[in-house]
Amino acid sequence: MIGKLKGTVDEVGEDHVVVDVHGVGYLAFCGARTLANLPAVGEAIVLFIETYVREDMIRLYGFATEAERGWFRLLQNVQGVGAKVALAVIGTLSSGDLANAIALQDKTMVARAPGVGPKVAARIVAELKDKAPAFSSGAASEELGLKRELGEGVAPAPIADAVSALTNLGYSRDQAAGAVATAVKEAGEGASSTVLIRLGLKALSR
Repeated sequence: MIGKLKGTVDEVGEDHVVVDVHGVGYLAFCGARTLANLPAVGEAIVLFIETYVREDMIRLYGFATEAERGWFRLLQNVQGVGAKVALAVIGTLSSGDLANAIALQDKTMVARAPGVGPKVAARIVAELKDKAPAFSSGAASEELGLKRELGEGVAPAPIADAVSALTNLGYSRDQAAGAVATAVKEAGEGASSTVLIRLGLKALSR
């Protein structure tokens, strides 16, 4: 099985790229984001590959990062999501945006992907809500956990109040949640909303 290709860009199509590896051209299907960020023809490239083997074909899917490939695999665990839909989601949302959408249960963001209707988007955020933090570590995982609590309406009152206060100051909900997660790590889960707001603003000013 092919797990990674390292070579030069030989050709770029609407939905694929051909990578020249020592004279052999490998065709890999890619999402829109990956294709948009490809180097020019003739330049070096590294793609992480997911290989699909069927009775009548072998198909390669290419990703700029291992995280994107991981999301591609995970998305297909959701009912109604195949390779085409998973690639469309990854092609529309970055790994961070997708993790945030799932943590915040934001099905509207996921539904921005071509071919993803409201029902499929709802299944994606619902079925993957407990798996999104596994794609992060340390502070990032804590932040995703906090965002998930906010999305489900079960975050402690001081945390929810602090996030609300920061959004009222003009910060996005995502920025506010990230700043408050940093504040909670510094001050502890028992900190008051006043303390969390102050530390959150400090984090946002860095």
